[in-house]
Amino acid sequence: MILDQFRLDGKTALVTGCKRGIGLAMAAGLAEAGADIIGVSATLESTGSEVEKAVLAAGRKFTAYQCDFADRESVADFLTTLRANHSAIDILVNNAGSIRRAPAAQHSDEFWDEILEINLRTPFILSREIGRDMVARGGGKIIFTASLLTFQGGITVPGYTASKGGIGQLTKALANEWAGQGVCVNAIAPGYIATDNTEALRNDPTRQQQILARIPAGRWGEATDLVGATVFLASPASNYVNGHILVVDGGWMGR
Repeated sequence: MILDQFRLDGKTALVTGCKRGIGLAMAAGLAEAGADIIGVSATLESTGSEVEKAVLAAGRKFTAYQCDFADRESVADFLTTLRANHSAIDILVNNAGSIRRAPAAQHSDEFWDEILEINLRTPFILSREIGRDMVARGGGKIIFTASLLTFQGGITVPGYTASKGGIGQLTKALANEWAGQGVCVNAIAPGYIATDNTEALRNDPTRQQQILARIPAGRWGEATDLVGATVFLASPASNYVNGHILVVDGGWMGR
């Protein structure tokens, strides 16, 4: 039955940046599809978080970790702990990300380095280390959170744009190497979603109107709008999908 192809029973998914927003919705959706969840965020509570409540309500197991994705030592320590505590990760969702807004001429080295570290280097490291094990087992799913700025230049976010452009190319590069070994690597490019990262835009009356005027669906997206795409790319239903960037944007890119 086709709906069975979307089930994730017996799978374990690691979701980064899952404390709120898109990551929380992704983790909850994967749990509803049957996966146990390992949640990782910089400030994720050890117990009692909203994402834990959502996963447990779906009848699945939840394990929480904190990791500062801007700190290389913290990432290395997390990977060591992950290997010690978990035998296999079936699904990796590289969702954690950050943004710094400043015109290019005032965009500091510190902004650039921070955003590239969180948004590009750490997702690569996690994918390399966890993906190596997936390749050895002959299967797995890796999903990156890309962006509309994987395709477009954006305004006053040069570091973010560079990082998300890199994510798009990294998705294809890993897919080229690993698709033949049973590991599907893809990305989701959210449109304008009502999250912390877009709060500044939603609070700017001019930009808010400009953005809404271009979205054929006529509204900002919600984090839950990404769940269907996430479950699809994590499930056997997408076993012949490799190196794809799935845009979920209310029609923005079609204009």
